[in-house]
Amino acid sequence: MNETFMQLAYLLAAFLFLVALRDLSRPESARRGMRLAAFGMAVAIAATLLEAGIVSYRWLTVGAVVGAAAGYPLGMWVPMTAMPQRIALSHAFGALATTLVGVGEYLRPSGVGSLTRSHVAALGLEVLFGGLTVTGSLMAFGKLQEILPGRPLVFRFQNAINIALLTAGAASLVWLVAMPSEAAAFKAMLVIALAVGVLIVLPIGGADMPVVISLLNSYAGVAAVATGFAINNNILIIVGALDGLSGFILSVVMSKAMNRSFANVLFGAFGAAPAGAVAGSGIGGEMVETTAEAAALRLAYAERVIMVPGYGLAVSQAQHQIKELGDLIEKRGGDVRYAIHPVAGRMPGHMNVLLAEAGVPYDKLVEMDEINEKFSGADVAVVVGANDVVNPAARTNPASPIYGMPILKVSEAKSVLALKRGKGKGFSGVENDLFIEPRTTMLFGDAKQSLLSLIAEVKTA
Repeated sequence: MNETFMQLAYLLAAFLFLVALRDLSRPESARRGMRLAAFGMAVAIAATLLEAGIVSYRWLTVGAVVGAAAGYPLGMWVPMTAMPQRIALSHAFGALATTLVGVGEYLRPSGVGSLTRSHVAALGLEVLFGGLTVTGSLMAFGKLQEILPGRPLVFRFQNAINIALLTAGAASLVWLVAMPSEAAAFKAMLVIALAVGVLIVLPIGGADMPVVISLLNSYAGVAAVATGFAINNNILIIVGALDGLSGFILSVVMSKAMNRSFANVLFGAFGAAPAGAVAGSGIGGEMVETTAEAAALRLAYAERVIMVPGYGLAVSQAQHQIKELGDLIEKRGGDVRYAIHPVAGRMPGHMNVLLAEAGVPYDKLVEMDEINEKFSGADVAVVVGANDVVNPAARTNPASPIYGMPILKVSEAKSVLALKRGKGKGFSGVENDLFIEPRTTMLFGDAKQSLLSLIAEVKTA
C-alpha cells in the first residue's frame, strides 16, 4: 500500500514540476511556478519518507531541521545581488548530497562485491558528474563572491591537462564497470572528478559565470538521474532529467546571447584579450560629466525614454528608484520602456526579477531583439549600471574580446545618459566606447543616489 501511494505521489510531483517549468517561462506566472515547484518537492520528500527501507527517522529528522534552518535565510535574506553565488552554492550542496549517496551506496557493507555492472555504471556516473559539480560550483561561487579573482586564471597546458584528466576519469569508470569490486578505481574516479571541477572553472572569467553555473546545473541533473537509477528512485530520474535538460537548454540560449560556443566558454579564458588586442576601438575621447539638474531637464521633456538596467542597479538596490523615475516621466507625457539584455547582471532573468519586484509592468520589460529597433527613436537612453551589454565595441572592434556578442544598441539613441559609479571597466575588463561618444553624458555616483537626485529634479522641472 505504501509503495503504491509513494509512486502516485511521485507522479503528482512530476506533474507539478512540469507545470512549474511551463509557468517559469513567463514573467507574469513565474511566482506561481516557483510555488508549484516547491509544493512538488514537498510532495516528493513526503512520499520518499514512506520508503520501506527506512529503519530510523532520527537522522532524517536532524537533516530536515538543519536543511530548513539553512534554506530559509538563504532564500529570504540573501540580496538579489548575491543570488547568482547563492545558486552556485546550492548547486554545490545538491551535488555533494548526490556524490555522498553514490559513495555510501558503493561502500556500504552489502555494496562492494555484490554490485552488478549496471549498478556500478550508474554509481560511477553519479560520482563523476556529482564530484566535478561540487568543486566547479564552489569555484564559481568564489569568483562571483570575489573570494577568487574574477579574471581567467590561466595555466600552461590547461586544456591538455583537463582533457587528460577527463580521459582518466572515463577510463576509471570503464575499469570500475569491468571490475565492480575494484575500490581503487572508484576512489581514483572520485579524486579526478573533484580535480576536474576546479581546473575547468578556474580558467573561465567572471563574465562567463552565468553560463558556467547553468552548465553545472545540467551536470547536477545528470548526476541526479544516475542516482535515481542507482537507488531505483523514479522521481530522481524524472527531476534529474528535467534539471539536466533545462540547464543545458539555458546554457545554449545564454551562449547564443553572448555569441559564444560551449568550447569557447570552457576553453577560451574569456576576459583575457588576445595578443595584440586593444581594449577599445581606438576612437579616443574623454567621458563628459553632467549634473543631475541638466540630466533631469532632458528626461522631464523627453517623449520616448528607454531605461537600460545592469548589474550596478542590482548592487545599489535601485530598482524601486528607476521605476519611480519612469513613472514621473510618464506622468509628464513621456513613454518609458525597460530594455532587457538576456545576460545583464549575473544570471539569466536578473533584471526581470529586480524590476518585477519593484512593480514594473511586464509589458514594459522589452527583450533585446524587440527593443533594439526602438533605440533610434528614443530621445534619451538611460543606462543604469550596465556596461558590457551596451558596449559598441562588440559590433565595431574585431580585436575586442567581446566582439560578436549581441548588445543593446544604446548608441543609436538621440542622447545617452549613463549612471555609473566611476570610470572603471565592465565585468569583462573591457573599456566601453559608449561612454566616450559625443552624445553620451555621465552622471557619476551610486545608482540609487543618482536616481534619487534625478527624481527630485524632475519633480521641480
